[in-house]
Amino acid sequence: MKNNHKKEYVKLIDTTRCTACRGCQVACKQWNELPASITRQHGTYQNPQDLEWNTWTLIRFQEYTDKDGNFKWLFRKDGCMHCTDAACVKSCPSGSLFHTEYGTVGHDLEKCIGCKACTAACPFDIPRYNKQTEKSYKCDLCYDRLKNGEQPACVKSCITGTLSIGEKEAMIKKAYDRVEQLDNKAIVYGDKFVGGTHVLYILSEPAAVYDKLPANPSMPMSVILWKNLFRPLTLIGMGAVAGMAALHYLIKGPHEVHEKKEGGE
Repeated sequence: MKNNHKKEYVKLIDTTRCTACRGCQVACKQWNELPASITRQHGTYQNPQDLEWNTWTLIRFQEYTDKDGNFKWLFRKDGCMHCTDAACVKSCPSGSLFHTEYGTVGHDLEKCIGCKACTAACPFDIPRYNKQTEKSYKCDLCYDRLKNGEQPACVKSCITGTLSIGEKEAMIKKAYDRVEQLDNKAIVYGDKFVGGTHVLYILSEPAAVYDKLPANPSMPMSVILWKNLFRPLTLIGMGAVAGMAALHYLIKGPHEVHEKKEGGE
């Protein structure tokens, strides 16, 4: 998929610098005016327990012990990955989800019909449905702020340097330069699949170690078939019906409604 963007942006998340202060989580809610949820203690610092329609950014807390018995915390900021070849955009029948001029995935809530196709298609399980509004929600990387030359709220709030944003090539280089500074287990995650994501991670452990982070995300076959086979056939069929209707109009003229004759004849 080729994008004609003047300037693509990528957000980099360096998990090795994250202290789980959750400043980004709070900033996201504040900027987007998202209400809080009533939560319960589940024996973990992570709160809420998962992404929700009103929680687009979540810091995941994970206790991890490596093969040598060394314990450490793994903190990961979870949210939309803004895929270049985005399954949510391809599966959305209403045009609610779209690629912005920055390469990110925007969301026009007014167009959302609540079909939940985006949630089923997303390899990262991101868009979340709200039964009350009958619409799906997700991060749009603060599209309104980007258009005004401002950083996303989460990046602006980060005090440790975990989050940064910039032009695509520069951020990819920054990610790999950082990995070279770290030990040999560190990896860059996000630039090698689904056309490359506009959110990259620097991970200190293999991707498979992290909760709810697919090691090899890919677009579902159902979305590929819908986009490349069934949807075009549907459009062809609709075009054929419209063409036949137009031809009938030209030959027969407009349809006339005949009044019933008296006596029911």
